[in-house]
Amino acid sequence: MKPHLLTLSHGCLESFSVKKNNVPHHNDRWHFHHEIELIHFVKGEGVQFVGDSVKRFKNGDMVLIGAGLPHFWRFDESCLIRNDTKPSTEVLHFKEDFWGGDFLNIPENRMIKFTLEKAKRGIEITGATRKRVRKLLGVITTAEGSDRIIALLEMLSVISLCEDVHVLSSFGYQEAHAISNTANDRIAAVLEYSYSNFNRKIELEEIAEVAYLCPNYFCRYFKSRTGKTYTAFLNEIKIGHACRLLIENKECIKQIAYDSGFNNAASFYRFFKSYTGKSPLAYQNEYLNRDGAIAV
Repeated sequence: MKPHLLTLSHGCLESFSVKKNNVPHHNDRWHFHHEIELIHFVKGEGVQFVGDSVKRFKNGDMVLIGAGLPHFWRFDESCLIRNDTKPSTEVLHFKEDFWGGDFLNIPENRMIKFTLEKAKRGIEITGATRKRVRKLLGVITTAEGSDRIIALLEMLSVISLCEDVHVLSSFGYQEAHAISNTANDRIAAVLEYSYSNFNRKIELEEIAEVAYLCPNYFCRYFKSRTGKTYTAFLNEIKIGHACRLLIENKECIKQIAYDSGFNNAASFYRFFKSYTGKSPLAYQNEYLNRDGAIAV
């Protein structure tokens, strides 16, 4: 399913927006936007989809989403029926160039620019950094005039100096979206073809032909562009797809392995544990609610 382009708006007297949302379904569709988003889950939990990353989110979690990265959050049904657990979020939206096209290019802002580039894969903010960012988010909410911009700049500086950050989406997914509009770039054709055919065996000669390259040169070319081998990239896509199927819980694990492009269950288990750090069953059980149903 293609992500929906969401057009955001803010007041005529402000250059970026901070909102508190208590509507549980405001983030429940696959979408992207040109603004950078920082979301803090004050209350509520459920399933988070950022690029090709699928995982649980809970009270207190915080994520920085770069411009153009598809995402959505689906709250657990159990959160919607009790007043003390009803979803509540704080969301900040701003365009990367709202303070001028050259502002982030000055030497003093190089780390912030690097962080916003990294956010195009999604960044999970944790620990002491999250506490500081949450406090600054409150400052931005109540500040006026240039104090809002100063607080935002301080917030981005805090995030950029944090060493303990977790990037959510894979590099391969970012590459596919970043270059999808570059019609003459052969790597775009390779990635698009891979996403469309990952659930069957793709021969090296076949994918090399898509790129109009000989097989041996294709391998070197792909790694130089993405930083990983084509096989590793393809396995990332397969495991990401398997994660979605495990959460939906509509098929047995063996069938999910085949539907995700693995020839046998043994190789699926091996690759899945290597990629996620846990077995498919353990991963699936993390999404089970108290009644034994998948919480999506």
